[in-house]
Amino acid sequence: MIIEMEIIDNEALSEKLGIVARQTDYDEETIKQKLIDSDYDHMKVIKEYLGLDKKTSTSKPSSVNQEIYKQIRKKMEITEYNKKHDEKLTTEIANNQK
Repeated sequence: MIIEMEIIDNEALSEKLGIVARQTDYDEETIKQKLIDSDYDHMKVIKEYLGLDKKTSTSKPSSVNQEIYKQIRKKMEITEYNKKHDEKLTTEIANNQK
């Protein structure tokens, strides 16, 4: 078993630490550990922090039609939520004016 290891100098490491620190609320020790776990890829660490890593992303629809229907359902859910929210606000305003 061969382990590939990237040799990184202190200047590059401190730069990556700074980048991750500015984009996350991790402390320095956590950042170092996350960088080691991600093979010193600061973008992986930031994406993981933001929840954008590929491990947690949903699977891609297998066809264009599936994507179209997915977007339609999403839009309908948002519209329904907004409608219910507006009705609730109207009811609360009416109750407060009494």
